[in-house]
Amino acid sequence: MYFIGVDLGTSAVKLLLMDEKGNNVNVLSKSYDVCFPHTGWSEQNPSDWFEQSILGIKDLLKGFDASAVKGISFGGQMHGLVMLDSDDNVIRPAILWNDGRSVEETNYLNNVIGKDKLTEYCGNIAFAGFTAPKVLWVKKNEPENFAKIAKIMLPKDYLAYKLSGVFATDVSDASGTLYFDVKNRCWSKEMCDICSIKPEWLPKVFESYDKIGNILPELASELGIPTDVVIAAGAGDNAAAAIGMGVYGGGGCNISLGTSGTVFMSMDSYGVDSNNALHSFCHADGGYHLMGCMLSAASCNKWWMEEILKSSDFAGEQKDIKELGTNKIFFLPYLMGERSPINDVNARGCFIGMSMDNTRSDFTQSVFEGVAFALRDSFEAAYKLGVKIEKSTICGGGAKSPLWRKIVADVLNIKLLQTDNEEGPALGGAILASVAAGVYSSVGEACKAIVKPVNETLPDPDEVARYEERYQEFKQLYPALKGFFNR
Repeated sequence: MYFIGVDLGTSAVKLLLMDEKGNNVNVLSKSYDVCFPHTGWSEQNPSDWFEQSILGIKDLLKGFDASAVKGISFGGQMHGLVMLDSDDNVIRPAILWNDGRSVEETNYLNNVIGKDKLTEYCGNIAFAGFTAPKVLWVKKNEPENFAKIAKIMLPKDYLAYKLSGVFATDVSDASGTLYFDVKNRCWSKEMCDICSIKPEWLPKVFESYDKIGNILPELASELGIPTDVVIAAGAGDNAAAAIGMGVYGGGGCNISLGTSGTVFMSMDSYGVDSNNALHSFCHADGGYHLMGCMLSAASCNKWWMEEILKSSDFAGEQKDIKELGTNKIFFLPYLMGERSPINDVNARGCFIGMSMDNTRSDFTQSVFEGVAFALRDSFEAAYKLGVKIEKSTICGGGAKSPLWRKIVADVLNIKLLQTDNEEGPALGGAILASVAAGVYSSVGEACKAIVKPVNETLPDPDEVARYEERYQEFKQLYPALKGFFNR
């Protein structure tokens, strides 16, 4: 039997075909356009998601027994605003997660409604990327479109609706709307009132691994798959990626060293960082998670290598770095401002502590260390809530560097694990589909059976001690420079 995982990304939809043993037997992508109608705006046509997904599923199944497909589920780009009218027509292009038009609405929510109230109602404060500020923006700037609203949904939920006819969402993706009560796993009446959202506009909420329905008969015929194929609710991309990396239950963790850097910590119970340094969301395994997101991670090294050193020899630039924890240069990795945990759009990157005896390699090493120290900041915020992390999976382009993995392990003083598969949200979606179809009794059981560690990086006690001193110094730099950044 087969399960299809759909990773609905910003630039493309990735589709994965997994057998019942967890083997990936086929993977492919279909791209689509992003529209930038004004500076800082980012939109997409939801019909493109559906059309490319259908074409992708057809291509994915070529050469395989389509009648053996048992389930489909999703990992999807979060926070996007999709609005349908009473005839199920898309009212306007979807406003995406990376759209920055709602700064005024975000400030209103944080400063007028107040961060304390937002945290009470939904466990998080407002960011321009979240869905609620987008709804307020449409209400103010496009009242004619606001008046047409019959359904509000998130990107992957539009795809699920088109496949199943069921108006549904899951708890992990809903957590990023800012009108969802994360603690109680339901829509927040208070936030819906604040945003003028009618209850009937919102989908029914499911756990990520729940069956929401079956494939529509006409689509089953078109795709050549059975009419009893299960459609599972799926998850937001970070939660789905965590499942794809085998992260579930209390104490689970995944670090992503991609363009941005993400720390995903799974928890059995609800918890909120009092400083709102971390997002508090529902996890796809039935529990909760804390998430820290730094805006520049592997992209810092890409900038340093390609724009400053004018080099493409990434491995060669690391070969002379031997001694860890003694480098005197600090690097602040805030090249795009910063989200977690300082939430400061004005923060900027810096090299600090240079002297005449510094080498080219010292600077490269400091970039790796600065990103690792910034990841540690998110860990420190979680530790204050009593979260204990002893090991973590690690993925993303930066994780391909053994040196960078070693530095991260030493700075965090935890064991790092790589898995045999890094298909992330697509694999997570396929795993959720297999649980919804009854092959596995829980997400945890599925992860144990499917996700296998293949490599580990251990912290070195001497290097851990040296980096502890360095981190305590690093922590003093941003507070000292914050006023300068703001000016």
